[in-house]
Amino acid sequence: MAMIKNTQLQIRDPFVVPVVEEGQYYLFGSTDTNIWGKGTGFNVYVGRDLLEWEGPYAVFRPEADFYAENNFWAPEVHKYEDRYYMFATFRRKDNDLLGTAVLVSDSLLGPFTPHSEGPVTPKDWCSLDGTLFIDEEGLPWIVFCREWQQVADGQVCAVRLTKELKGTIGEPVVLFSASQASWPTAFQHTRYPGQDNYVTDGPSMYRTGTGVLLMLWASFINNTYALGVATSVSGTVLGPWVQEEEALFRSDGGHGMLFHAFDGSLMLAVHTPNQTPNEQPLFLKIEEMAGKLRVIGM
Repeated sequence: MAMIKNTQLQIRDPFVVPVVEEGQYYLFGSTDTNIWGKGTGFNVYVGRDLLEWEGPYAVFRPEADFYAENNFWAPEVHKYEDRYYMFATFRRKDNDLLGTAVLVSDSLLGPFTPHSEGPVTPKDWCSLDGTLFIDEEGLPWIVFCREWQQVADGQVCAVRLTKELKGTIGEPVVLFSASQASWPTAFQHTRYPGQDNYVTDGPSMYRTGTGVLLMLWASFINNTYALGVATSVSGTVLGPWVQEEEALFRSDGGHGMLFHAFDGSLMLAVHTPNQTPNEQPLFLKIEEMAGKLRVIGM
């Protein structure tokens, strides 16, 4: 199988799972040629150096009775209690709203099959980009975005998950709205004349070596995709969350996540540019110091 370079790979919302025992990285993401239309499924790519990849390998293809047919977005894969759980966003057929559902597999190569009964995010909310977070007591949460199209000022929310990751416990909590950060800018939309809108995308949790809980999340600066960082004052998922004044990355890239390369380097994965079909994965080295993050190179 021919190797595929990052510059040849169309992918959004990249999510990397390093497997030390294999010396391999598994790269998931939104892999449909046109993610804004009918969904085909999700693929994974496998590589050893973050430069070239084998694949694509199909890891999810919906059955005929699947509850969604459009907008298959942002698959994240987390190992939890000896199985692999995929958190992915789909647009439901029954109400045309986005929601994050949970799929499961015994292998990173799939196949992943539906685990939750549809999305675990609220049925009447337009929600996307859910990520799994395990708290200091070992309890699972989903952290996700409520889309600006419903609330104008996009939100990042959290709700407890049941132990088996099939449903939720209690009501969602709004952690913050996009406009609470100083770096995103508002935009207008013809569908909502006169209304200032702010985007929240792709929350991703990371605890530093000193125990500081950080969250990456994406928005826009003058219509250009960008990535920011928030810090939990309490060190818990419920915050309160304090926003960094400046974006971490603002060169038309975002929906980021952090992982450690096999040489120990802290790496940031984003997609850039933010235009279909030109989006590609980009991997940046990150310096972590005193609970803060800084991009230091490719």
